[in-house]
Amino acid sequence: MNTPPPSLQADDMLLAPEWLLLDSGLAQGMAVRVRAGRFEDVGPLAELRLRHPTSLPVELPRRLLMPGFIDTHHHLTQSFGKSLAFGEPSEIFRRIWVPLEGSLDERGLYLAAKLAALEALRGGFTTACDAGTRSELGVDTVAQAVTDAGLRCVLGLICNDAGVTDTQPLIEAAERHLARWDDNGLVHPSLAISIPEAATDGMLARVAALCAQSGAPFQTHVNEHTASLERSIIARGLRPIEVLEHAGALGPHALLAHATLLTPREMRVLRDTGSAVSYCPVASIWKGNAVAQAGMLSELGVPVGLGSDGTRGDAFRLMDAAETCQRFAYGLAADDFSCGGGWQWLEAATAGGARAAGLGERTGRIAPGLAADFLLLDLDVPELLPSWDLAWELVRLANRDQIEAVYVAGKMRLWRGWPLDWDARALMQEVAAIARDTLARAPIVKLHPVRAVR
Repeated sequence: MNTPPPSLQADDMLLAPEWLLLDSGLAQGMAVRVRAGRFEDVGPLAELRLRHPTSLPVELPRRLLMPGFIDTHHHLTQSFGKSLAFGEPSEIFRRIWVPLEGSLDERGLYLAAKLAALEALRGGFTTACDAGTRSELGVDTVAQAVTDAGLRCVLGLICNDAGVTDTQPLIEAAERHLARWDDNGLVHPSLAISIPEAATDGMLARVAALCAQSGAPFQTHVNEHTASLERSIIARGLRPIEVLEHAGALGPHALLAHATLLTPREMRVLRDTGSAVSYCPVASIWKGNAVAQAGMLSELGVPVGLGSDGTRGDAFRLMDAAETCQRFAYGLAADDFSCGGGWQWLEAATAGGARAAGLGERTGRIAPGLAADFLLLDLDVPELLPSWDLAWELVRLANRDQIEAVYVAGKMRLWRGWPLDWDARALMQEVAAIARDTLARAPIVKLHPVRAVR
C-alpha cells in the first residue's frame, strides 16, 4: 500500500536513520531535524535529543538518509522519444530531437516534462538541470510541470542568435527569465546556448556575463562526439572550448555538458577558469565515441557533476556507468584499479553536482540551512549484506527500488516509487494516448530500423 507513516510527512521531523551521508562520509548514530523545508540541525542523536527535547525521534533502522542526486544535464521535453534514439548515429538532435520537440503542443510539452520529472524522482534525482527546450512554446510550461511533479529544476532558456539580425529581444527575454523565478522555490533560472557555434561571440559573452552577474549557470554542449567537434572547427576554425574561451564565456558560471575529447590545454583552460563539467557516461555509451576524462578533471580541481542527458532517470545506474566508463576508458590502461573509488562518483552525483550546477549553497548535502532534498534508502536487502564499504556498494550494488522515500524541500514527493499528491497513473495513461499522434506529426528521420512487433 502506498501509504507512508504520518511521522515521515510532518513539517517538523527529527529523523534518526541507521546511516547518514555527510560531507565527512557515512556516519552512524546521527540525526537530522527537518523543519520548514530545510535541514535545521544535524549531529549526534544524543545531542539533538537535548537540543530538541519536545521532538520525538523517528527511528529508521537499516535505512540510509542521503542527499538527493543531482542530474547536471537533462532534456526534460524529450521523454516521448526514448528508444527512437537507440542505435542511431550521433547527430540525433537534427533528425529526432528538434523535430520531436517542435511537434509538441502545449499539453504535450507539459506531459513530456512531467513524465521526465517523475522518472527522475523515481530514480533518486531531486534536482535536474534542463538544458533548454527547443519548443517555441517556451519554458513556462516546463516550469509548471516540474513544480507540479515536485522536482527541483535548473531551467535553461536557449539564447542562440546565429542568423538573427536583431538580438535585443533575445537579451530582454534572457533578463526576464533570470529575474522571474524568485517566488518559485523549485525553479532556478539558467541561460543556455545549444552549442558554441550556434551563437555569435557577442551573444556568448553577453549571456555568460548575465549568468555570472545573477549567479545562474550558463549551459552549453561541448565536444559531445567527433561530429560536433569537427562541426565547430569547420564553422568557426576553433574547437568548441576555444570558441568559448575566445568569447570570454568561460568561468565559474559555465556548465559544459559532455566535454569529451579534451586536449591537455583545454583541461588547463577549464581548471584556470573554474568552469564546470557535466560528465554524461550513459550518453557516451549510447551515442558518443569518447568518454570525458572525469577522473583527470576532478584531480585538476575542475568541478564535475554527473548528467543523464535524458537517457534514463536512474541515479544508481548513472553512478555505475560513471565508474565503469572511467575504468574502461582510462583505468585499465594504467592499472588504476579504483578509478577514484566509489566515493568519488557518489560525491559527483550529489554535492559535486550541486556545485557544478551553481546550487552548492542550496542543496546537494545534508547540512544546516540547506534545502531538505534527500532520500531514505532501504539497506535491508541481500545485495548489501554483508556490507563492508557502503560508498562502493551504493555505486556498484544499490538499486533504485531501494529508494523508500524522496523528499524535495522537506516534502515527501514519492513513497516507494509513486507520488502522494498527484495521480501518476493518470499521467501515464494520457501520455500513452497522445505520444503516438505527436510522433506521427514529427518529421523524424530514423536511420536504424525499428524491429517489427509480432
